[in-house]
Amino acid sequence: MISLLALDSSTEALTLALSAPPERFFFEGEGGAKASAEILPQVQALLSRAGLRGEQIDAIAFGRGPGAFTGLRTACAVAQGLALGWNKPVLAIDSLMLVAEDARQQGAPLAAPLWVLMDARMNEIYAGSYQWADGGWQTLDAPALYSPEALKAHWKDQAPSAVCGSALQPFAAQLALGDVPAWPATRSRAAALASLAEQAWLAGEKLDAADAMPLYVRDKVAQTTAERAAIAAAAQGAHP
Repeated sequence: MISLLALDSSTEALTLALSAPPERFFFEGEGGAKASAEILPQVQALLSRAGLRGEQIDAIAFGRGPGAFTGLRTACAVAQGLALGWNKPVLAIDSLMLVAEDARQQGAPLAAPLWVLMDARMNEIYAGSYQWADGGWQTLDAPALYSPEALKAHWKDQAPSAVCGSALQPFAAQLALGDVPAWPATRSRAAALASLAEQAWLAGEKLDAADAMPLYVRDKVAQTTAERAAIAAAAQGAHP
């Protein structure tokens, strides 16, 4: 029985999932600046609820992005630190695909591509498109950063047939999607994260911990003091 720990802090939420068949254990809380301080204690709490030690986990998944700089580095650093401490592989999860998976779990149609549109602030949108096939997601348009005008131009030859994500409401007027089926809010990021971690494991997408890297689609900025502390804490606290 495979046990997988998954971490995501690419948005303003901190999301953790522990798959320990036949059960799953979730945590969803406030992210942002609090993620660095909360992530390790909440990992320890999940392990305690499942009655597991860190060494019993088979792999550690993390939301690689796109998303908030601080959140991406925090999840990546903690996943890497725990994986090195426990001598486990990592699984890099597309953070936009997480939203697509949540929409699937809400009943989004799977016959056509699904566009994920996430509010990237600064009047920009993280966007990518995905197709469900053979029990998993395939990436059609890789995650990228768009202005609303550039995204509409990208859709000139083929308008989306289904959309989801946090950008739908703030950019509704600019994108003019009309009656396209839409899922603007996630129901359970944790359940979607657990499912994607399991799909990645079954697809053989394991990476060495040293190869864990965030996906940035904006210019990289320097690490904050909180992020450096998270990296140090992960390396020192890799034995919950």
